[in-house]
Amino acid sequence: MTKADDTRVQTITNSHVEDAYARWAPVYDKVFTLVMRPGRKAAAAAVNRLSGRVLDVGVGTGLELPMFGDQVKITGIDLSAPMLDIARQRVAALGLRNVEDLKVMDAMNLEFADGSFDAAVTPYVITTVPDPARTMDEMARVVRPGGEIIIVNHIGAESGPIAWIEAFMGGHAHKLGWRPQFPWSVIGDWIAKRPDIELLERRTLAPLGLFTLVRLRRK
Repeated sequence: MTKADDTRVQTITNSHVEDAYARWAPVYDKVFTLVMRPGRKAAAAAVNRLSGRVLDVGVGTGLELPMFGDQVKITGIDLSAPMLDIARQRVAALGLRNVEDLKVMDAMNLEFADGSFDAAVTPYVITTVPDPARTMDEMARVVRPGGEIIIVNHIGAESGPIAWIEAFMGGHAHKLGWRPQFPWSVIGDWIAKRPDIELLERRTLAPLGLFTLVRLRRK
């Protein structure tokens, strides 16, 4: 990552995230369901090509859980207990039998043995964690060789009006609970340092190309 890029990765802590999402939890679904639905559908479609045990990192209120096929068994983790309470209600209300467990857990310190899962998916989370590289290290660790890591997230604009808006919002990252400015180099540099990780796919998604789907494979 260049020095210029580094200045755009705003400092955020787990305390910031917990506080922010305790505030977001009661209104999260109303505010974010529509704008983030295309990305969640893309993430679920990528997961549904697979089978076996899947770790949903940052499952939140569980908006994507009904989108997963029965052939995958889902364990969801999130730092926010209030968000998980809503996810548990969703699982019970919809009778989602393929959801095996929902746990409060830090994405940077996953409490699972190496190679525990066939895949990991993380929709709209990698910009919320204090250390994205460590989070991706942990996902790679708990995914078996040959398994996939699927990321959907906003990648910051390099220039133009959207970049200006992101720069303004960046000063409030600790209150928002995520980083509006997030350069591709955070993920790209991590891949470059991991010879065991292969980039399978990178494509922008609706609406307006604001979000990006990334598929990785652990060799």
